[in-house]
Amino acid sequence: MAASAPTPRATGSPAEGRCGYYVAKKKRFCRMVVAAGKRFCGEHAGAAEEENARKRILCPLDPKHTVYEDQLAKHLKKCNSREKPKPDFFVQDINAGLKDETETPDQFVPISSLPEEQLENLIMKLRKASEGLNATLRDQTMSHPALHDALTDPRNGDSATKHLKQQASILGNIEKLKLLGPRRCFVEFGAGKGRLSHWVDIALKDAEEVHFVLVEKVTTRFKVDGKHRKKNAVFERLQIDIQHLCLNKIPVLSREKLPVVGIGKHLCGVATDLALRCLVGAGGARGEDGSGEPSAKRRKDGRADGEARTAAEEGRGGPAPAPWSPPVAGIVIALCCHHRCDWRHYVGREHFRALGLGALEFHYFQRMSSWATCGLRGAARRGGPSADGEEHDGAGHPVTDGRAESPPGSLTAEEKEDIGRLCKLLIDHGRAEYLRRHGFRPALQYYTEPGVSPENVLLTAVPQRPCPAAEASA
Repeated sequence: MAASAPTPRATGSPAEGRCGYYVAKKKRFCRMVVAAGKRFCGEHAGAAEEENARKRILCPLDPKHTVYEDQLAKHLKKCNSREKPKPDFFVQDINAGLKDETETPDQFVPISSLPEEQLENLIMKLRKASEGLNATLRDQTMSHPALHDALTDPRNGDSATKHLKQQASILGNIEKLKLLGPRRCFVEFGAGKGRLSHWVDIALKDAEEVHFVLVEKVTTRFKVDGKHRKKNAVFERLQIDIQHLCLNKIPVLSREKLPVVGIGKHLCGVATDLALRCLVGAGGARGEDGSGEPSAKRRKDGRADGEARTAAEEGRGGPAPAPWSPPVAGIVIALCCHHRCDWRHYVGREHFRALGLGALEFHYFQRMSSWATCGLRGAARRGGPSADGEEHDGAGHPVTDGRAESPPGSLTAEEKEDIGRLCKLLIDHGRAEYLRRHGFRPALQYYTEPGVSPENVLLTAVPQRPCPAAEASA
């Protein structure tokens, strides 16, 4: 029997100029470059005899790296994980909605553990609440000439073609609503690489005074922002959670006074509700706080904030100018991942309550919504973007949830898919009603085929009374 090969530790040696520390877990030497005259890199210098006098400790801001203990104070001032100053447009939880502890049950049991009678009761409530809804949405699959060359490129793979078809249809729907034009600011929520804004920019050609604000909460690689060099289009990327974004305080909006068009491609779960509340709050919510709930901001002396401001103005001898709010010219958002919605942030709570439903029903409906796209009929039904790296809200959530809770076996695959679609429809209808209450004309429609994306519903909305600024620039 041949002798076994010697381990790298026994015969190997670090490459010239590289760290001499042997990483047992990786079975190789560290590959970091060392300083002149040193044997170990800074990370592993504590193992060297000549560095024993200095102790390295875990960084308190990020334990994934270490730092010399005697240099901790200096390191904390420049560590990439330090808390950075918040911009003016960061307002803590401005789009989070009002938290009502009384409506959140302490504990939910998995759907698979629900008694069959309770599950049947939930399904009966769902079907009753969905009776008046248009279960068959209109097909608004469209395209746009701006993507013609890209769609016909023979180098495209299956994944790229699916993305381009969706972007083309979204762009076609934006144009149908007459939202493509000069003097607008397109705010792309959950922008990811920014491809949707990229195609909107191409479709606008030489339109003047067009701005793009790309909202993404995580650092994104391979962004397409750098491809835009037109003088009449300005791109700005904001790394912020939509939950804390105040549109009124974004410098470009307050400076240019442009109407806003909110767009998004597969805006994942709760991010859709946060974006809708962000847009409604920016355009004014007619006496409400933008959350769909009665305003809770009252002073201890019983006066509302508006009353207090009036009193202060009288003391100064004149009224203060009201803060400017950007008018919302339209909303076009491709919906996604209803199983990642949250009752606190959901904008359709008032609609649910009107139907006799609450947090308990919402929890199970949003969990059951995954039945519509979880591939219950086999892998062939999952040929959509979940396997293609579809862009979402930056958190990397897939279109479908591989850990979706298994329902009792008494339901057939067709029944489960039908129930899942009804759950999605009910949740989306609550969003549409929220927009209707705040002065918009909303619509839900299919914008692409299920084979292109199982998440193929588009939410659109325009003001019931046309935005004057948008009309003037049309």
